Amino acid sequence: MVTGTELKKFFEGKKVFLTGHTGFKGAWMTVWLNRLGAIVKGYALEAENPSLYVDIDGDHLCESVIADIRNAQQLSSAVQEFQPDIIYHMAAQPLVLDAYNRPVYTFEVNAIGTANLLEAAKLVDKKCTIINITTDKVYENREWFYPYRENDHLGGYDPYSASKACAELVSASYRSSFFNLKDYSKHQTSLATVRAGNVIGGGDWAENRIIPDIVRAVSDGKQVTLRNPHAVRPWQHVLEALYGYLLLAIRMDEDPIRFSEPYNFGPLFDEAITVEFLVQQAIEEWGKGSYVVEQQKGQLHEAKLLRLDCSKAVNELKWYPRWNAKQAIQNTIKWYKEALDKKQSPLEITRAQIQAYLS
Repeated sequence: MVTGTELKKFFEGKKVFLTGHTGFKGAWMTVWLNRLGAIVKGYALEAENPSLYVDIDGDHLCESVIADIRNAQQLSSAVQEFQPDIIYHMAAQPLVLDAYNRPVYTFEVNAIGTANLLEAAKLVDKKCTIINITTDKVYENREWFYPYRENDHLGGYDPYSASKACAELVSASYRSSFFNLKDYSKHQTSLATVRAGNVIGGGDWAENRIIPDIVRAVSDGKQVTLRNPHAVRPWQHVLEALYGYLLLAIRMDEDPIRFSEPYNFGPLFDEAITVEFLVQQAIEEWGKGSYVVEQQKGQLHEAKLLRLDCSKAVNELKWYPRWNAKQAIQNTIKWYKEALDKKQSPLEITRAQIQAYLS
């Protein structure tokens, strides 16, 4: 594992353009990059309230541009002016159920937004590493026991999954057409995509996500309502995925041609757990709470089984999950309990968990 000292040595002084910095994963990444001494310019919609970005006072950790990823001209200007060394593309419409309500918007943000970002990257006049964060849901999910590998078919039943599969295709097209590795010496741009399993961690307040739903229910003395208790997901702590993204940037800097590929980041095979197990563990860790399974007719489709094969990241990047499912849940609930206790600020708690993860 690359140590915290090695991470800092690489990222210190690096100019990092981070789209989606006001989101849940983006806020965690902003804290980590700030800790490493990177010069961060964020580009995203205004943070929702409540949100982790608001809780950590994120505007003090980066240069923040509040704008829409669909605004190609504004995005291009921001990238061209900044001339980043590294681009992390996290901006997205990230919710499966919300995508059913706003499918066109979801495709515009996730597919066209990606094209806008890659088009803007053509204006970077120096060596540049681009990492496009998509999702584990880009695969054509046949709901079988077999874990999906990076060379499996892309697809998507629902608008969110399909839009992210489109983002993968957009990335592959730009890598072939404009950032072809045969011509790397001319354009000096490397491009990889990363497909992470479901991430959990403190500070997520989004609607229709299981951890925020648990926190709200337990805090209000209500039961947690489960839609798909037996659905299996590759849950992992957010820091596992973010560490993978940081590590990949280092590997791509060392050998941009070899590592400009897609990578899965998720738990080990036997660590994929059901929704019900996650809720049970979270309630046990909290010390109170209960749940009820809601039987719904006409429920919108959500995949019941999804597993990732992360052996490529393990073997090629030397990335390896540090926290198992139980530890990921423990640290997530610990974050919320400490934040609600108000003895430490959310920023202090977040920084402490990053340190604990590295040590």
